[in-house]
Amino acid sequence: MAALSISACPACDAAPTARAVAQRGSVGDTQIILSVPTVHCAACMRAIEQHLEHIPGVYEARVNLSLKRCIISGNSRMNSAQLIDAITSIGYPAEELDAKLLEQGRDDPHGRALLTRLAVAGFAMMNVMLLSISVWAGAEGQTRDMFHWVSAMIAIPATIYAAMPFFLNAWSVLRHARLNMDVPISLAIVLALGTSIWETTLSGEHAYFDAAIALTFFLLIGRYLDHRTRSIARSAAQELTALEVHRAEILVDGETVVKDHCDIKVGDQLIVRAGMRMPVDGVVVDGQTDIDRALITGETQPEFVTVGDAVQAGALSTNGQLIVHATAVGEDTSLHRMADLVAIAESGRSKFTPIADKAAALYAPGVHILSALSFFGWFMYSGDLRVALNIAAAVLIITCPCALGLAVPAVTTAASGRLFSKGLLMKSSTALERLAEVDHVVFDKTGTLTTGQPKLANEIELGEVDRSVLYALSNASQHPLARVLAQSLEQQGVNFADLENIQEVPGFGVEATFKGEVVRLGRADWVGAISGARTATFYRRGDTTAVEFEFVDDLRNGVEKLVAEFESVGISVEILSGDTQAAVADVANQLNISNYSAAVTPAEKYDRLRALKADGQRVLMIGDGLNDTAALCEAHVSISPSSALDAARSASDIVFLGENLDQLVGLIPLAKASQKRITENFRIATFYNIVAVPVAIAGFATPLIAALAMSLSSISVTLNALRIR
Repeated sequence: MAALSISACPACDAAPTARAVAQRGSVGDTQIILSVPTVHCAACMRAIEQHLEHIPGVYEARVNLSLKRCIISGNSRMNSAQLIDAITSIGYPAEELDAKLLEQGRDDPHGRALLTRLAVAGFAMMNVMLLSISVWAGAEGQTRDMFHWVSAMIAIPATIYAAMPFFLNAWSVLRHARLNMDVPISLAIVLALGTSIWETTLSGEHAYFDAAIALTFFLLIGRYLDHRTRSIARSAAQELTALEVHRAEILVDGETVVKDHCDIKVGDQLIVRAGMRMPVDGVVVDGQTDIDRALITGETQPEFVTVGDAVQAGALSTNGQLIVHATAVGEDTSLHRMADLVAIAESGRSKFTPIADKAAALYAPGVHILSALSFFGWFMYSGDLRVALNIAAAVLIITCPCALGLAVPAVTTAASGRLFSKGLLMKSSTALERLAEVDHVVFDKTGTLTTGQPKLANEIELGEVDRSVLYALSNASQHPLARVLAQSLEQQGVNFADLENIQEVPGFGVEATFKGEVVRLGRADWVGAISGARTATFYRRGDTTAVEFEFVDDLRNGVEKLVAEFESVGISVEILSGDTQAAVADVANQLNISNYSAAVTPAEKYDRLRALKADGQRVLMIGDGLNDTAALCEAHVSISPSSALDAARSASDIVFLGENLDQLVGLIPLAKASQKRITENFRIATFYNIVAVPVAIAGFATPLIAALAMSLSSISVTLNALRIR
């Protein structure tokens, strides 16, 4: 064991550490955030973090499994392209995200403020209720007045602070000569406090301090539950914009210059290296490569491009370098136009009116009219302003919508818990309402109905020598199909053949020399074979006949059961996919779905959803890709898997964890049951008012009765919500 050295000078001990820190720079000089959509476990996290921390300039790398993001801190020399290449090299596709855009809206001051006000109201209510017990028990004279004044000192400041959201909302609508639910709530609280102070100063028998703070507490519960379900969802358009490429290499007089994306102009010549995404829409003027359009089309099979071919922003160059002439930049790119579609669709969905708001539109004016009639009726009958005001306040308090305010949030929260136990996360407070109305389902194919991972369909029927050659060739390629072949051969224990002159030809495949013979793995026409309808790659050694390897995309577990359930309850099913006709037809035939479309662009998916909506259909969209994002927003309700890109998950109302679609079985019945419970809750609230209002109008509603009635209605609504199965 090394001897422990203790210095008499602490500064001397600290100096080496200080020098080390100074040499590496300030921690967090640069922070790069990458989207890593395929991570799914702790092993994935460790693999990425450990791999990145060995890269020069990287201080720290942390993977967030729930958000599927990797946050890397390092010095200014750290390069995002290098980091993406490093992660991709170990099997995890990655894209850069704009940290500034993601930071917008991350903080939730409104939620914290509501929770703080709820805590204050709850604490004050407990104390005021304790003081009120003595009054209810028969305290009289100066003792009763003392309890009332102590209650006032607790309740008045607590209620004013806790009820401020209702006051502000009520004032904002009253300024524009309108009514909403917060107006009768605010008026009831103000009258309860006002009459209570008046009664206390006159040494009156009754005061409503306990009812005022209890009313505020119960309503804040509903308000906070509603906020929490809404705050989970982030803007999909923001996520989509964050995926845009933020820097690019530009050719200027033969020199390479790095520019921000906002400085790129139409006509610029951009260098797009292997592993980089297209920052602009443009035309290839030099080079060739396979490009991955999964970000745009959702399909994982690369597409070959060469000089003269058009490319779109967001497409990934997999194995070759291109020089691209920019034809559309900034807001004019196809990726940005997709973000605009998403924003339009999101704004359209926001117009959906929850059932609670519809009830409030009828409820608010009725409460005011009833309270006003009670006031004038009693004033004319008794001639006593004090009595009339007390009864008007009692009517407002007893009819104030505690139960109505909890009717929807209580059911939503209970249903969210049931869904979570099944591996489903509900992100929208109105998702269940809309889901219960669905009459048509649209599926994406790749990554939704299928796993999105190509799988070898036929056996590798080759001799030992050819298997070794094939293993060496496939291992030298970055093409997804070649990687599948390499993995299969590795599992079989095949050894590498000794190949010479190995080179990957972008857009075609990989070739080498083996004992004087040319060996190739890649496209049919390049290898010397005839391409079929299915996804395939071809192998050939010398003058021998080319061997075809077909690939299929397996169906997700539970998809047959889910489709059968939809059809059993009369919901029609449709497939919209960007994949080839043959691939889509194969999946549709397996699932007995007659309505399907292939080679569909993101804009066409969006237009199809709009057309269905115009025909009066309520569409459930289930998709996972960036190409699905606009359609997910346009749909009446939408679902995506947790493996989907950030933008797709953000656009969805519900996200399912895991790989099986049978998690969604029973979702429609649960939504319909939730709607039933909401309707029952409104009936409970209505029945409570039918019974309680006459009591208040007749002048029998003491503060005790008002507080008990409010509590009873709120508890009844909550217990009914918990009956969801």
